[in-house]
Order: sequence, then C-alpha cells, then structure tokens
Amino acid sequence: MRRLVEGGVAGVAGLLFGIGLMVSGMVEPAKVQAFLDVGGRWDPSLALVMGGAIAVALPVFQWGRRSRFPAPPHGPVEGRLILGSLLFGVGWGLSGYCPGPALLVAAGGNGEAMGYVVAMGLGMMLGTRFGARDLERG
Repeated sequence: MRRLVEGGVAGVAGLLFGIGLMVSGMVEPAKVQAFLDVGGRWDPSLALVMGGAIAVALPVFQWGRRSRFPAPPHGPVEGRLILGSLLFGVGWGLSGYCPGPALLVAAGGNGEAMGYVVAMGLGMMLGTRFGARDLERG
C-alpha cells in the first residue's frame, strides 16, 4: 500500500511538473536558447521559472532535512561529475531541450524531441556501462 501511495504522489508531482513546463513555455527550445543568448535577444523568463521552482521546493527540502528522511550522500566532486555536467549543459544549450520538456514534447509526437530522447537514452546507457567499469576499477 505504501508503494502505491508513493507512486501516486510521484505521479501527481510529475503531472504538476509537466503542466508547469507547458504553462511557462519551457517546452519550446527557442525560449530556452533565448535565455542562453546573453549577447543577443536575452529572455530572462527561464530564470523566473527556476526562481519560482526554488521558492516552492526550498521549504520542502528544509522540512525534509529536519524529518526522518536520510541525508543525501556527500563526497568529493569527481571528474566524471564535471564531464557529465558539461555534456548535459552543451546538449541543453544546443538543442534547447532539458530532459523533462524533451520527454513531454516527444510524447506529443515531435520528431526532433524524439531524436533527443533517443540520444539521451543512449548516453545514459553508455554512462551506466562505462561508469560501472570505472567503479569496479576503483
């Protein structure tokens, strides 16, 4: 029963996230790329969406820190984390898609977004495969 409730909460949260992306226009790659174009026609709306998300999430995270939930793991920043972050940022900047909006737009039948999702999945599989090898080596 607990898994069913947790799954329902996660489903509602995902639905709200998707609706928020659509309402804010963040499913449009041109809008995201305009935010990254600080030397051209810069559009600050993505920063406002991020700020709103942080304002909503921060109290929940603070509550979680004081509750019975386990703390997230801490450790040093490794080269593979930096490389993964760089690859994510480059892919986001070039395509205008973040994984959440890409899944949403791909579900609507957009071929460009479907290509992004396939490439993202392949990248995740490669990262898992080669990342596991790195962990085994030590």
